[in-house]
Amino acid sequence: MAMKVPRYIVWSTDRINTADPFQRRWLLRQILTHGRAEDVRALDMQEIKRELETLDLPPHLNSLWKHFLESEYAR
Repeated sequence: MAMKVPRYIVWSTDRINTADPFQRRWLLRQILTHGRAEDVRALDMQEIKRELETLDLPPHLNSLWKHFLESEYAR
């Protein structure tokens, strides 16, 4: 499924194929790194939890998400 994404998240292409696992993880990383609150809010927390170790986020963001996902707020 092709998805149109905002330019402030992805500037190298107009569409991302979210059915492709590589592109989906890449988009997830882009949103967690460059997205706005409304972009992050639209994400599936369980997907973030599943994929976090494969996203290669900057250390400060990886730590933030690990702590958040372990907290009661992510349930």
